[in-house]
Amino acid sequence: MEITTFLQNFADILDDTDATLVTAETDFRDLEEWDSMTALSLIAMVDEEYDVKLTGEDIKTSKTIQNLFEKVNSKV
Repeated sequence: MEITTFLQNFADILDDTDATLVTAETDFRDLEEWDSMTALSLIAMVDEEYDVKLTGEDIKTSKTIQNLFEKVNSKV
């Protein structure tokens, strides 16, 4: 799995955030539109694209998109 693909998939679940702001180092909680619905969209995207069950705890213990990528990658 490539981080660039994961970043694009992450950016795709965001409606109002410029995709150039979505980098591996981005603290996703600092994104203006990050909320519980976005978290659910992330869980659904990861399930659909990677066939991985991302949990609320996985999101809670992650700070950056890179952290999320590593958790998903470890479950593939």
